[in-house]
Amino acid sequence: MPEPTPVPTEQLHFAMPPTHETVADERRHRKERLVAALRLFGRFGFEEGVAGHITARDPEFPHCFWVNPFGMSFRHITVSDLLLVNAEGKVVEGRHHVNQAAFAIHAQVHRARPDVVAAAHSHSTYGRALSALGELLEPITQDVCAFYEDHALFDDYTGVVVDEEEGRRIAAALGPHKAVILRNHGLLTVGDSVDAAAWWFLTMERSCQVQLTAKAAGKTVLIDHHNAVHTREQLGNDLVAWINYQPLHQQITRSEPDLFD
Repeated sequence: MPEPTPVPTEQLHFAMPPTHETVADERRHRKERLVAALRLFGRFGFEEGVAGHITARDPEFPHCFWVNPFGMSFRHITVSDLLLVNAEGKVVEGRHHVNQAAFAIHAQVHRARPDVVAAAHSHSTYGRALSALGELLEPITQDVCAFYEDHALFDDYTGVVVDEEEGRRIAAALGPHKAVILRNHGLLTVGDSVDAAAWWFLTMERSCQVQLTAKAAGKTVLIDHHNAVHTREQLGNDLVAWINYQPLHQQITRSEPDLFD
C-alpha cells in the first residue's frame, strides 16, 4: 500500500481575522466579540463588584466606543445590552448608565492611541497582586516575553479614576505599548481588535500569577535580553494574539450562544 499523500498546504484551513464589506457588518462583529470577551472575563472571575470594562471603538464614529453597562454582570451581558458612548462620556445608544471610570480611562487611551480598537481593564486577582508590588513583568517564561519591553508601570495611585486628567496620565504611561500595570489598581491592555486586547489581558494575568508563584518558590532565572526580544518578535504582535485567542472564543460562543441576543 502506498504512503498517504500529504494534503496540499493551501487546502488546509487556517483562521485569520475577517474582513467586512460594510460598516454595519464590522460594527456587529466588534460588538459580538466584545460581549464574548466580557463573558470570558466573567467566566475567569475577573469581576469585582461593578469594576472592570472592555471597550471597542466604533468603526464609523471613531470617537465613540462600545462598552458594557454599569452594574451588569459580565456573565449576563448580550449584544443588545451594550452602550455606545461618545467622547464626552455621554450615552448615545443604549438605556443604561456608563461606568465613569471606564470613560475616564478608556476615552483617553482611545484618544491617545488611534491605532487601538479595543482596551480591556479589570481588577483581576493576580494583576492586582503584582500591581501592589509596583513591579513590571520579568522575562521568566516564553509567554511573558510577549510583554518584554512592551508594557509599562503607572507608578501612582490617587483613588478611583473619575476625571479626564487622570485618564490622560494613564494613557501617557501606556505610551506605545500593549499594556500598563496600574500600581495598586490592576492591569490595562490594548489591541487592534477586541480579540487581541482580551488575549493580552488574559495572558498578562496568567503571567502575573506565574511570576508571583515562581518568586514565592525561590530564585527565578531570567531569559537573556537577546532571546527575550527574539521571542517577543515571534509572539508579541496583535495577529498572534488574535490567533491565540480563537480557542477561547470558540468555547464561549458555543457554550453560551445567548450572548448574540
